[in-house]
Amino acid sequence: MLRIVLEMETGDPDDFITLLFLLGHPGVDLRAVLVTPGSSHQVGLVRRALEWFGRDLPVGAYNLDHEKTCVSGWHYKAYGEVPPSRDAVPGGELLLHVSDEDTTVITGSPPKNLGVALARSGVEGGPSLRIRRLIMQGGFAGEGVVPRERQLEEFRGRTTCPSFNLNGDPKAVLAALAHPGIGIRRFVSKNVCHGVFYDRALHERLAEVRDRSHSLAAIWKGMDVYLGKHPAGKKFHDPLAACCAIDESIGTWAEVELYRERGEWGARLSPGSGTWIIVDYDREKFVATLTAA
Repeated sequence: MLRIVLEMETGDPDDFITLLFLLGHPGVDLRAVLVTPGSSHQVGLVRRALEWFGRDLPVGAYNLDHEKTCVSGWHYKAYGEVPPSRDAVPGGELLLHVSDEDTTVITGSPPKNLGVALARSGVEGGPSLRIRRLIMQGGFAGEGVVPRERQLEEFRGRTTCPSFNLNGDPKAVLAALAHPGIGIRRFVSKNVCHGVFYDRALHERLAEVRDRSHSLAAIWKGMDVYLGKHPAGKKFHDPLAACCAIDESIGTWAEVELYRERGEWGARLSPGSGTWIIVDYDREKFVATLTAA
């Protein structure tokens, strides 16, 4: 079983679908869920999902007193109203205590809780953060890393690009790149995930298998609501990252040095860095992993 900690937000469907996916996948042992920014409304939503699967996992929040709900209307339209909850602990401290050399951490949001854990790692004799793999949804690889024929049209010729998740806490990202307690770092970046869609065709494929598990049924239900309003589909960033955590061969990877320049992120080829970024993906392997939940 793959031991995973998920850091997520609830601004759009991606992260919640990823949570449902990880809760149902037979090869995943989800150890904890960290929420950014961590409002009581977000915690309530995560707690409700855990209840559906009969799981009582620890939930961490970066800021449980956040003044906004930070939950999109889609969540409630798709899955019903959910009361807020304060059943959460400080997320950075939680990550320090649940992670070890066998843990994979997936971040589908600004890595606020990860940043706290990195800042407190080893402080005053406390625990040091140890992670086998860090899978971050975000970053960018372009010209010089991604072959021209694989570059998406919207990014063709670019070497840097803004990245929402990474710019949400750049200090945490840079700390993660330098932290010796992280074995491997993989970035599932927009140069690939902007070309990955949950569309009507994928929805029909899920319809054929949704009765296999509670997870697939819940994903199909939520995306059916989404497609009803957005028939063109949804970019599926975070589910791609989660699937790559389960099966790294879904992605084609380049070993790089990540850098930030004038608020944008880029990557340079750097053999031996221990940091990898996705440059292409296998669509059929991705769908096979997604539908195994």
